[in-house]
Amino acid sequence: MPDLPPVTILLAVYNGGLHLSEQLDSFAAQERSDWRLIISDDGSTDDSRAICADFQTRHGADRVRLIDGPRAGATRNFLHLVEAVPANVPLAFSDQDDVWLPQKMVRAAAHLAGRTGPVLYCARTMICDANLQNRTPSRHFTRPHGFRNALVQACTPGNSSVFTPAAAALLKRGAASAIEHGIEAHDWWAYQVVSAAGGEVIFDPEPSLLYRQHASNVMGRNDTASGRWRRLTMLMQGDYGSWLAANVDALAAVPDLLTPENSALLARFDQMLTLPGPLALREISRLGLYRQTGSGDVALRLAALTGRLRRPA
Repeated sequence: MPDLPPVTILLAVYNGGLHLSEQLDSFAAQERSDWRLIISDDGSTDDSRAICADFQTRHGADRVRLIDGPRAGATRNFLHLVEAVPANVPLAFSDQDDVWLPQKMVRAAAHLAGRTGPVLYCARTMICDANLQNRTPSRHFTRPHGFRNALVQACTPGNSSVFTPAAAALLKRGAASAIEHGIEAHDWWAYQVVSAAGGEVIFDPEPSLLYRQHASNVMGRNDTASGRWRRLTMLMQGDYGSWLAANVDALAAVPDLLTPENSALLARFDQMLTLPGPLALREISRLGLYRQTGSGDVALRLAALTGRLRRPA
């Protein structure tokens, strides 16, 4: 069985100096050591750039590339990295404040080796506090991962995601459209792209990294009552409909990436976003859309019934 080629890590950085060195050192400590790294610094005003430059000096410019970000937020920075990655290589997303466990890339490679099609590998994380203590595994989602789930839920952790070359190629082909339409989250979009193309999603139940929780987390954990309530509140706000619409528009602009079945599903989903509450609720059931938990399904249907899924006027 052919091995997975060297993985290029995409690291989006912005004022992450407090924890950045620990994350970079965890790359160097990987049991699988044939990684490459592209760092996009989004205009940091702390010592992040100096930390990255020092890491580049220690590991070589042939392995570590440091580029300027677009200065338009984390999602746009990750999409910028997707456009910058070389063709025909596997890639991995990385946040700036986590710590990868030493076997992370070994496990990813073991799951992805020999697979020539588009595959997204992701894993549970070990949620911990700012000092990497009080560790608790993240939730283990057991329902199937596929396009009918991806349309309505972001549940493939970006900080653990690794993509085969075929999946990475899909992301590169779709990145410009994602930028144009202002998608909300790069990991949600990546899940949609791979599943829309008929690719496979692997969710590893073994935690792959320490997911540090601190005051500056962009999203943070979703396994607590407060975390679930925060996401429910977001789903019930009008912004959620805007995010769904942006995702649809980004995918619809690259129809050659989708299977015929998923292209038809996307068109029906787009139409659903224009319907009044009761009709939208009925269409969700007809389309077979689902979230990973029963409470998530209830929240989705409540949002549909109350008109929170509708496209902005």
